Amino acid sequence: MPVIELTDTNAPDVFFRLTDAQLRSRQEPEKGILIAEGPKVVHTALDAGYEPVALLMRRKFIAGLGAQIIRRCGDIPVYTGEDEALAALTGFRLQRTWVLCALRRPREKTPEEVLPSARRVACLEGITEPSNVGAIFRSAAALGFDAILLSPDCCDPWHRRAVRVCMGAIFSVPWARTGPDGALPLLKNSGFTVLGMALRDDCLTLDDPRLQEAEKLAVCLGTEDTGLREETIARCDYVVKIPMAPGIDSLNVAAAAAVAFWQLREKRTSGQETQNRV
Repeated sequence: MPVIELTDTNAPDVFFRLTDAQLRSRQEPEKGILIAEGPKVVHTALDAGYEPVALLMRRKFIAGLGAQIIRRCGDIPVYTGEDEALAALTGFRLQRTWVLCALRRPREKTPEEVLPSARRVACLEGITEPSNVGAIFRSAAALGFDAILLSPDCCDPWHRRAVRVCMGAIFSVPWARTGPDGALPLLKNSGFTVLGMALRDDCLTLDDPRLQEAEKLAVCLGTEDTGLREETIARCDYVVKIPMAPGIDSLNVAAAAAVAFWQLREKRTSGQETQNRV
């Protein structure tokens, strides 16, 4: 476990200048590496079997709270330094998280790999804000959605902020990117009833009993500004909206996803719930 004092001449590319603007402009961080930020997220990644490459840690935690993480990561470099030096080199302060762990990215799965065992699926179309994608992953994990499909123009779910916001849920929720034909043909061929979340006067409300009757449900969510594409809406089995109070037309896409996931989660009998807790 080599401990390396971080300077402007030996800073590894994986941790250098991790500003949001730069991470939006190039695949993060580069060459098959992802960043887990904060002890909970790092432990979750290690529990899931992800391979650590390097650690960046505030000096005061190396012999304290960070010792367990260091032991779990084995013989990889641990970079440290004064707080001001770390902030200058990385582009942000580590006080709240105090640890970053670079890990190797896994091979991305295909939709055909994640759909067979799923009964509740979220389909994200054109969502480019990492915080929204991370929040949707967290809600999916918390509320019983089994998989997430992303359109080709969605942001990278391994973006540092997405991984941070999801609190490690990306390490447990199966996900895949769809091809140019999108998710709907795959979903319908797999027996899913497909719902499009959109603001339409003639659509169903989220509590419509017909929605819960479907054995397998997929919920499509679009970008903040324009929502789902018209061609996507036209191919959905139902168009659905969340009833709003007067004067409010919609929720942020991450908040809307959480409401939809809760309402449309697979209902279990008390016996099933007891069995799941054992």
